[in-house]
Amino acid sequence: MSPTAYWKSVLLDASKNFQRDDPNYFAADPTALVTTSTAHNFVLGTGADIFDAIAPYIEAAEHEVIFVTCFWAKSNSQEKLSHALRMLSRKAEILGATIRVRIAFSSLSLIQKLFHTTSLDGQIWPKDKWTSHLYLPPPQELPGLDLQIKSIFVLPFSVMHPKYVIIDRKTAWLPSCNVSWESWFEGGIELSGPVVQQFVQFYQSFWARKDPLPDIMPGESGQLDLPRQIPEFTSQEHLHPKFCHRRVTDTRSMLTVFLPSPHRRNPSWSPFTEQAVTPYPETPLNRFLLRLLEKASKDIYIQTPNLTSPPVLSALLATLVRGVNVTIVTSARLMILEQIVTAGTTTKRCLKKLVKRYKAHQAAYSQRDPEAGLKIPGTLEIWFFKPGSAIDAQRNVPVQSHIKCTIVDKEWVILGSGNMDRASWYTSQELGVAFQSPALASEVWSALHATNMLDT
Repeated sequence: MSPTAYWKSVLLDASKNFQRDDPNYFAADPTALVTTSTAHNFVLGTGADIFDAIAPYIEAAEHEVIFVTCFWAKSNSQEKLSHALRMLSRKAEILGATIRVRIAFSSLSLIQKLFHTTSLDGQIWPKDKWTSHLYLPPPQELPGLDLQIKSIFVLPFSVMHPKYVIIDRKTAWLPSCNVSWESWFEGGIELSGPVVQQFVQFYQSFWARKDPLPDIMPGESGQLDLPRQIPEFTSQEHLHPKFCHRRVTDTRSMLTVFLPSPHRRNPSWSPFTEQAVTPYPETPLNRFLLRLLEKASKDIYIQTPNLTSPPVLSALLATLVRGVNVTIVTSARLMILEQIVTAGTTTKRCLKKLVKRYKAHQAAYSQRDPEAGLKIPGTLEIWFFKPGSAIDAQRNVPVQSHIKCTIVDKEWVILGSGNMDRASWYTSQELGVAFQSPALASEVWSALHATNMLDT
């Protein structure tokens, strides 16, 4: 069976579990999530670095910009977005056009989340709050834009965690960063091809809802003059050791699986209690990741802010027992309170348990009966991203790792918003995109290897 047919069958087998999701547009035909794409640029650095890469694409838009993020704060990133919107508006005025811009986010502050409507129709932010609450330019500074801003949040923990940018329905950026002041290690990839329509459909089904986007007329959607070549960075802020820009050398179309993971309100949640027995939601992203880990035959590389998801920890142990090598890069002390509240545990505790169980299997193998047929366990490497100082943060050097990346058998790469923690697996809305490409896997891994600063 071809990889395309195999992954279509995996998603089709789970389709009955997608019916009650929101969005669930893919439940009727989950095979449509299996598509193709072309990668053009891959960037590593701080959130500000990633925004510097994306901003020229926003400014180059001719008809429409869709900008979706999770967390929103007054920050360097917000200032870069504001500047890009001003530039886009000026261009639209010169052309005598109006460019449609849709901004969507989930989390602004604790007060905002506590008093936010629970309706999935969300909240439209009035123009008189764009500057005072969101730190964006006032409407009179953006006359060339048809701008609408919406937020959705569902108590207690259901943030809408995806981050993506769609330009003229032709190009999509998939970053890991929020509009945030945090100087964290982030990544972003630029994509074109059929996968972009999946981004549009995901946005339409969840964020647009009763106010669907108008079609872009055929005459308006031809080849776009987008800045494929990201401008060379010469400013001092990009000269830190964790910045890396790779123009993807293999630009052939590759098998791509678009992987939504709808939110859950999680009625079985119990605060401050370790959640090891609750069945995980069968979302496309969760289903795909577990099946890919089960199929791994050589090696797995995971870089995630936190690792507290019981299904992932169990799957990693099973792969180690089968002889697959596993490398984990994570953070020792990132969002500790959030981990305890949402998972009842922490990444360090979970990894200690994983190591203990792994060593037990190693001991069992060393004492094996030669005729028992036990496989040699794979190697387990655990690295912690070396935290930086407040001075590093002021210099735009990443102080924590926030990128989410899984590489399996040096063939599959999964990027997106989903962490390997309980919140991402059980309550948050997430989005992942999987690529089957040894060439891309090599480029992403080498970029991470060149920029990571790690402690054992």
